[in-house]
Amino acid sequence: MLKPSLYLFSWIFGLVSQQQDDLYMHYNEKQLTSGSYGHTIHNGQVFSPNNEWIVYDTRNDDTQIGSTDRIEMVNIHSAEVKELYRTERQTPFGPGVGAASFSPVESKVLFIHGIRNADEEKPYSITRRTGVAIQTDQPLKPIFMDARDITAPYTPGALRGGTHAHSWSGDGKMISFTYNDAVFAEQQPGKAGQDLRTVGVMVPGIVSVDEDRSLENNSGTYFSVIAAQVITNPRWGSDEVDRAFDETWIGNKGYIKADGSRQHRAIAFQGNVYDESGVSLTEVFVIDLPEDLKKPRSGYPLEGTSTTLPNTPLGVVQRRLTHGAHVGGPRHWLRSTPDGSLIFYLARDRKGLVQLFSVATIGGEIRQITDNDFSIQGPFNVHPNGKELVYPADNSLFITNIFSGNTQRITPRFSDQEKPVGAPVYAHNGEHIAYNRYVGSGHHRFLQIFLLTHALRN
Repeated sequence: MLKPSLYLFSWIFGLVSQQQDDLYMHYNEKQLTSGSYGHTIHNGQVFSPNNEWIVYDTRNDDTQIGSTDRIEMVNIHSAEVKELYRTERQTPFGPGVGAASFSPVESKVLFIHGIRNADEEKPYSITRRTGVAIQTDQPLKPIFMDARDITAPYTPGALRGGTHAHSWSGDGKMISFTYNDAVFAEQQPGKAGQDLRTVGVMVPGIVSVDEDRSLENNSGTYFSVIAAQVITNPRWGSDEVDRAFDETWIGNKGYIKADGSRQHRAIAFQGNVYDESGVSLTEVFVIDLPEDLKKPRSGYPLEGTSTTLPNTPLGVVQRRLTHGAHVGGPRHWLRSTPDGSLIFYLARDRKGLVQLFSVATIGGEIRQITDNDFSIQGPFNVHPNGKELVYPADNSLFITNIFSGNTQRITPRFSDQEKPVGAPVYAHNGEHIAYNRYVGSGHHRFLQIFLLTHALRN
């Protein structure tokens, strides 16, 4: 029989899983932040390359990017906090910052930044934001990544709208993002114009744009293109999509194709299609990227025109991966194994519960990974070893082995007010997991960052 103190310790860190799996032992938890403001981590890539720092924005709620003015980072050992960036002329309407992520190879942080002239008439919005970076040893010095040019004639390599949910490729050389076009939204106001979201990619390359005092446009240090093909009225029963979103890079170095060759750059995204009855469904798609993303297709300018959206580059291949995945549940971003062989997503099982599923990147049968008696409650991430996933469920954090399905609860079960919020994120070395939950009550209830450190494993 366990001694009382050891029993309590075991209960706190969930040593006894619902499947009685002893593969996992326990994680030690530490609260890293305590300031009287929000500390929101992004859905991935929040650890510095050396695993010493975690980057975050100061939102206290996911919806508050427009009114948030700071990006900070906290040291996982000392809990020291460093301010990296603060907006100028911040108002309740913008510009706003949020969703910060670390490059995997250098001390550089990338985040959403609202358009600098934001005000009550032109507030922060999905079409009025861009990507800005900071070198951590040079705080407060913004580097505008994607160029913006909403004045015709448009500029190749620049965009005419808003980017967000930026994600670094495994080697840190490219950046994916989701995109909403401002020009198209103005031409087609309402749902059609706002919801035609797509996925794009940035590659290094200076893009110069004529700027004026309005601060509406800006030059950038990266060349941006649209990578996913979306259209306004997809044919029912086809593979055409009217919305591409919540993507992931496939593998750290792409994936091995069915013929044994390597596809060096590829992205998986969630795409909305219509079945034969006109019902909208979300399926998994793959984009294979060419080595050179700066070449346009003949007659399809990368920058688009005053009546057309920006176009995909020459050599981009888009294919539908799943038929019947019915991706759904809480908002989440697709993820892949480090070798790129598998892609993961959330969907409902036959009992109506949200579970994790996988599909091979080269195609094949869909496989259910989790079989919990409760629904997964938010985004998930893959361990750097490619063998397990971490996710929030039943007001706790869980780990599931991708191949055996063995599942372990690694935190206590919290109250509804204190449950994990957003995505738990692994460090590059796999030894730490960062996650958010609220602490306090009333006007003193703030989103804080917690660190789980791997303590023992069989």
